[in-house]
Order: sequence, then C-alpha cells, then structure tokens
Amino acid sequence: MSQLATSPNASSNQSNPSNWGAADAARSANAAVQSQFISFAIGDDQYGVDIMAVREIKEWSNVTHLPKQPDYVRGVLNLRGVMVPIVDLRCRFGEGVTESTPLHIVIIVQIGGRQVGLIGDRVLDIVSVDAAEIQPVPRTAQGATTDFLSGLVSHDNTMIALIDLPNLLSVQDIGDPAAAAPA
Repeated sequence: MSQLATSPNASSNQSNPSNWGAADAARSANAAVQSQFISFAIGDDQYGVDIMAVREIKEWSNVTHLPKQPDYVRGVLNLRGVMVPIVDLRCRFGEGVTESTPLHIVIIVQIGGRQVGLIGDRVLDIVSVDAAEIQPVPRTAQGATTDFLSGLVSHDNTMIALIDLPNLLSVQDIGDPAAAAPA
C-alpha cells in the first residue's frame, strides 16, 4: 500500500489516488460550461429558457384579465396564493394572440424577484449544450423581436432561439398584478 501512495511513477489517474481530486475538478469544470434549457414550441418555431429560471410547467387554465395591461399580458393566474402575470409569447413577438386551448402550457419562470408565466404550444425537451455553442443573435433592426433573445443554438438540426427573460419584460410593461387585482 505504501508503494502505491508514494510511487512517483503512476501511469494514470485511476492508479494514483492523489490525482483523483484533479479528475473530479476537471469533470466539475466541464459541467460548469454546460448550459441547460427547457425547449418549447410556438407554432413551428422552437424557443428555450434557462432551466434554472423555470419554477414549474402547468397545463393551460383560464386567467383573470386585468385592465390597462399590454396586449401580450393575458391576465393573472393565482398560483398558490401568488398572482402571476401570464405573457402570451406569440403576441409579444408580434405574431398575434394565441388562441389558448387545454393543450397549451404555461411555463412559470423567475425573472428577478417575481414569477411570470409564459404561454407556449408544447414543451419539447431539456437541452444541454456547451456554452460556447450559443451564437449571438444577428441584429438586423433596432427594437425588433430579436431584442428578446439572448442567443441561438443549433440542436438536432433545429435552431432554438433562447429567450432573454430580463429583456422580455420590463417594470414599465407589467405593473404589480397584486395592486391591480380586485380586492
């Protein structure tokens, strides 16, 4: 046993316990450069949101409409006592209002200190990619829908547009739904 521990001539990390920590550190470093997203569809397009921002995924249910909200804010949903604004991404991206059915889903995400629901057609997958594979979004016009995107990634021969959650909404766009809700 002392020969294994003191041998300077170890040929691999597996035979030299002093190198096991280095291998674990290398695996941890590789995991740190991975990004994971929940991918979902809106029509024929695929989008992704950072998995760390996702709190839950729910089936569509009716929401309570609030006055004087932007068109893309469909209303609020009471989620275990918390009023969560529901955003119609199709509408936010300038593609018209989603005709919601029981087949639609609501992805509850955390943006800053509050929860927001995003309407999608269906959840597709959990996607893991190297952070280096995420490409910048080409800027073709100022104020375009691309301002809501943080990057593009190709996965299984499909392009996934990654949503920039902080830029998707701003405080001016959506007021405090609790303040606007009826008492």
